[in-house]
Amino acid sequence: MIKSLLAIFLTAILTENYILNKFLGICPFLGVSKKRSSAIGMSIAVTIVMMIATAVTWPIYYGILVPKDLKYLQTIVFILVIAVLVQLIEIVLRKYIPSLYNALGVYLPLITTNCAVLGVTMLVIDKQAADPANYGFLQAMVSSFGAGIGFLVALVMFSGVRERMELNDVPEFMKGLPITLVAAALVSLSFLGFSGLVTGMLG
Repeated sequence: MIKSLLAIFLTAILTENYILNKFLGICPFLGVSKKRSSAIGMSIAVTIVMMIATAVTWPIYYGILVPKDLKYLQTIVFILVIAVLVQLIEIVLRKYIPSLYNALGVYLPLITTNCAVLGVTMLVIDKQAADPANYGFLQAMVSSFGAGIGFLVALVMFSGVRERMELNDVPEFMKGLPITLVAAALVSLSFLGFSGLVTGMLG
Protein backbone atom coordinates (compact mmCIF):
# COMPACT_ATOMS: atom_id res chain seq x y z
CA MET A 1 0.00 0.00 0.00
CA ILE A 2 2.70 2.48 1.04
CA LYS A 3 4.76 1.55 -2.01
CA SER A 4 1.84 2.16 -4.36
CA LEU A 5 1.07 5.51 -2.72
CA LEU A 6 4.73 6.50 -3.03
CA ALA A 7 4.62 5.53 -6.70
CA ILE A 8 1.55 7.72 -7.25
CA PHE A 9 3.17 10.63 -5.37
CA LEU A 10 6.51 10.49 -7.24
CA THR A 11 4.81 9.95 -10.58
CA ALA A 12 2.67 13.08 -10.09
CA ILE A 13 5.77 15.13 -9.26
CA LEU A 14 8.23 13.84 -11.82
CA THR A 15 6.98 11.75 -14.72
CA GLU A 16 3.46 13.20 -14.94
CA ASN A 17 4.25 16.76 -13.87
CA TYR A 18 1.18 18.78 -14.80
CA ILE A 19 3.23 21.71 -16.11
CA LEU A 20 6.29 20.09 -17.66
CA ASN A 21 4.71 16.87 -18.91
CA LYS A 22 0.99 17.57 -19.39
CA PHE A 23 1.50 21.28 -20.17
CA LEU A 24 -1.36 22.40 -17.94
CA GLY A 25 -1.11 25.64 -15.95
CA ILE A 26 1.32 27.33 -18.33
CA CYS A 27 -0.13 30.82 -17.66
CA PRO A 28 0.96 31.04 -13.98
CA PHE A 29 4.12 29.10 -14.84
CA LEU A 30 5.24 31.91 -17.13
CA GLY A 31 3.62 34.78 -15.26
CA VAL A 32 4.57 34.15 -11.62
CA SER A 33 7.99 32.54 -12.03
CA LYS A 34 9.95 35.79 -12.21
CA LYS A 35 10.49 35.86 -8.44
CA ARG A 36 11.00 32.85 -6.22
CA SER A 37 8.90 34.27 -3.38
CA SER A 38 5.82 34.75 -5.54
CA ALA A 39 6.41 31.37 -7.22
CA ILE A 40 6.39 29.62 -3.84
CA GLY A 41 3.30 31.52 -2.68
CA MET A 42 1.42 30.74 -5.87
CA SER A 43 2.41 27.07 -5.69
CA ILE A 44 1.24 26.71 -2.10
CA ALA A 45 -2.10 28.31 -2.99
CA VAL A 46 -2.50 26.02 -6.03
CA THR A 47 -1.58 22.93 -3.98
CA ILE A 48 -4.16 23.80 -1.34
CA VAL A 49 -6.83 24.37 -4.01
CA MET A 50 -5.92 21.09 -5.76
CA MET A 51 -6.24 19.05 -2.58
CA ILE A 52 -9.42 20.66 -1.29
CA ALA A 53 -10.97 20.56 -4.77
CA THR A 54 -10.22 16.84 -5.05
CA ALA A 55 -11.58 16.21 -1.55
CA VAL A 56 -14.83 18.03 -2.43
CA THR A 57 -15.36 17.00 -6.06
CA TRP A 58 -14.71 13.27 -5.50
CA PRO A 59 -17.69 12.72 -3.16
CA ILE A 60 -19.83 15.07 -5.25
CA TYR A 61 -19.07 13.02 -8.36
CA TYR A 62 -19.58 9.59 -6.81
CA GLY A 63 -22.22 10.61 -4.29
CA ILE A 64 -24.44 12.82 -6.46
CA LEU A 65 -23.53 12.92 -10.17
CA VAL A 66 -23.04 9.18 -10.72
CA PRO A 67 -26.15 7.96 -8.80
CA LYS A 68 -28.31 10.65 -10.45
CA ASP A 69 -26.83 9.87 -13.89
CA LEU A 70 -25.55 13.46 -14.17
CA LYS A 71 -21.94 12.69 -15.09
CA TYR A 72 -22.20 15.02 -18.07
CA LEU A 73 -22.28 17.95 -15.59
CA GLN A 74 -18.85 17.02 -14.22
CA THR A 75 -16.89 19.85 -15.83
CA ILE A 76 -19.38 22.57 -14.88
CA VAL A 77 -19.71 21.39 -11.28
CA PHE A 78 -15.95 21.02 -10.82
CA ILE A 79 -15.30 24.53 -12.17
CA LEU A 80 -17.88 25.99 -9.79
CA VAL A 81 -16.30 24.19 -6.81
CA ILE A 82 -12.82 25.42 -7.77
CA ALA A 83 -14.10 28.98 -8.24
CA VAL A 84 -15.59 29.02 -4.73
CA LEU A 85 -12.38 27.64 -3.21
CA VAL A 86 -10.24 30.25 -4.96
CA GLN A 87 -12.49 33.03 -3.72
CA LEU A 88 -12.11 31.78 -0.15
CA ILE A 89 -8.31 31.62 -0.45
CA GLU A 90 -8.26 35.09 -2.00
CA ILE A 91 -10.23 36.47 0.96
CA VAL A 92 -7.90 34.78 3.46
CA LEU A 93 -4.73 36.03 1.75
CA ARG A 94 -6.07 39.56 1.38
CA LYS A 95 -6.86 39.68 5.10
CA TYR A 96 -3.94 37.81 6.65
CA ILE A 97 -1.08 37.89 4.07
CA PRO A 98 -1.58 41.11 2.06
CA SER A 99 2.04 41.12 0.81
CA LEU A 100 1.57 37.75 -0.90
CA TYR A 101 -1.87 38.79 -2.12
CA ASN A 102 -0.36 41.88 -3.79
CA ALA A 103 2.59 39.89 -5.19
CA LEU A 104 0.32 37.34 -6.86
CA GLY A 105 -1.90 40.07 -8.28
CA VAL A 106 -4.14 38.98 -11.15
CA TYR A 107 -2.73 35.45 -11.11
CA LEU A 108 -4.50 34.56 -7.88
CA PRO A 109 -8.06 34.79 -9.28
CA LEU A 110 -6.72 33.08 -12.40
CA ILE A 111 -6.34 29.88 -10.35
CA THR A 112 -10.06 29.53 -11.01
CA THR A 113 -9.33 29.05 -14.71
CA ASN A 114 -6.04 27.23 -14.13
CA CYS A 115 -6.48 24.07 -16.18
CA ALA A 116 -3.98 22.24 -13.95
CA VAL A 117 -6.41 22.43 -11.01
CA LEU A 118 -9.35 21.28 -13.10
CA GLY A 119 -7.12 18.66 -14.73
CA VAL A 120 -6.21 17.12 -11.37
CA THR A 121 -9.83 16.76 -10.27
CA MET A 122 -10.86 15.19 -13.59
CA LEU A 123 -7.85 12.95 -14.15
CA VAL A 124 -8.12 11.29 -10.74
CA ILE A 125 -11.68 10.35 -11.70
CA ASP A 126 -10.38 8.88 -14.98
CA LYS A 127 -7.68 6.92 -13.14
CA GLN A 128 -10.27 5.50 -10.75
CA ALA A 129 -12.46 4.46 -13.68
CA ALA A 130 -9.46 2.74 -15.30
CA ASP A 131 -8.47 0.85 -12.13
CA PRO A 132 -11.40 0.84 -9.66
CA ALA A 133 -9.95 -1.97 -7.55
CA ASN A 134 -6.68 -0.19 -6.72
CA TYR A 135 -7.50 3.51 -7.07
CA GLY A 136 -9.75 5.18 -4.51
CA PHE A 137 -10.16 8.39 -2.57
CA LEU A 138 -6.83 8.05 -0.71
CA GLN A 139 -4.93 7.52 -3.96
CA ALA A 140 -6.71 10.53 -5.48
CA MET A 141 -5.67 12.73 -2.56
CA VAL A 142 -2.05 11.55 -2.77
CA SER A 143 -2.09 12.21 -6.51
CA SER A 144 -3.47 15.74 -6.06
CA PHE A 145 -0.88 16.48 -3.36
CA GLY A 146 1.88 15.18 -5.62
CA ALA A 147 0.53 17.31 -8.47
CA GLY A 148 0.72 20.38 -6.22
CA ILE A 149 4.28 19.56 -5.15
CA GLY A 150 5.16 19.01 -8.80
CA PHE A 151 3.70 22.43 -9.57
CA LEU A 152 5.86 23.87 -6.78
CA VAL A 153 9.01 22.12 -8.04
CA ALA A 154 8.45 23.34 -11.60
CA LEU A 155 7.77 26.95 -10.59
CA VAL A 156 10.62 27.25 -8.07
CA MET A 157 13.10 25.60 -10.42
CA PHE A 158 12.07 27.79 -13.34
CA SER A 159 12.14 30.93 -11.19
CA GLY A 160 15.79 30.12 -10.45
CA VAL A 161 16.46 29.72 -14.17
CA ARG A 162 14.79 33.06 -14.93
CA GLU A 163 16.73 34.85 -12.19
CA ARG A 164 19.97 33.58 -13.73
CA MET A 165 18.83 34.64 -17.20
CA GLU A 166 18.45 38.20 -15.94
CA LEU A 167 22.21 38.25 -15.27
CA ASN A 168 23.19 36.88 -18.68
CA ASP A 169 23.72 38.73 -21.93
CA VAL A 170 20.78 37.58 -24.04
CA PRO A 171 20.64 38.61 -27.74
CA GLU A 172 18.16 41.41 -28.31
CA PHE A 173 15.84 39.38 -30.53
CA MET A 174 15.61 36.65 -27.85
CA LYS A 175 14.86 38.88 -24.86
CA GLY A 176 11.56 38.52 -23.05
CA LEU A 177 9.14 35.77 -24.02
CA PRO A 178 11.32 33.98 -26.67
CA ILE A 179 14.19 33.11 -24.29
CA THR A 180 11.65 32.29 -21.56
CA LEU A 181 9.93 29.73 -23.80
CA VAL A 182 13.26 28.22 -24.85
CA ALA A 183 14.29 27.86 -21.20
CA ALA A 184 10.90 26.35 -20.31
CA ALA A 185 11.29 23.79 -23.11
CA LEU A 186 14.75 22.79 -21.85
CA VAL A 187 13.48 22.41 -18.29
CA SER A 188 10.61 20.28 -19.59
CA LEU A 189 13.03 18.05 -21.51
CA SER A 190 15.12 17.54 -18.38
CA PHE A 191 12.12 15.92 -16.66
CA LEU A 192 11.92 13.17 -19.29
CA GLY A 193 14.89 11.50 -17.64
CA PHE A 194 12.92 10.89 -14.46
CA SER A 195 10.68 8.27 -16.03
CA GLY A 196 13.32 5.54 -15.89
CA LEU A 197 14.47 6.67 -12.44
CA VAL A 198 11.02 6.36 -10.87
CA THR A 199 10.47 3.00 -12.51
CA GLY A 200 13.80 1.74 -11.19
CA MET A 201 13.14 2.98 -7.65
CA LEU A 202 9.70 1.42 -7.37
CA GLY A 203 10.00 -1.51 -9.75
